[in-house]
Amino acid sequence: METAVKHGVPGIVAECGGGLSCATCHVYVSPEFLEKTGIAEDFEDEMLDDTVSERQANSRLSCQIRMTDELDGLEVTIAPEQ
Repeated sequence: METAVKHGVPGIVAECGGGLSCATCHVYVSPEFLEKTGIAEDFEDEMLDDTVSERQANSRLSCQIRMTDELDGLEVTIAPEQ
């Protein structure tokens, strides 16, 4: 999320700056990376229930995805509405 904001990626609002309190960085993780990003922790899981765009099985809040070498090449689709 921080990289997306830094580079002006459209659609990532990130109102809370990564504080897990707004759900305005909702993304859909590409299937080949879903397992590598890990599962949403309890609070993120609850936040995803209240996103503007429909929650899907591959929904994550980008502020909660911790980048590692294993995620090199990660592709996400930004949810249509934040």
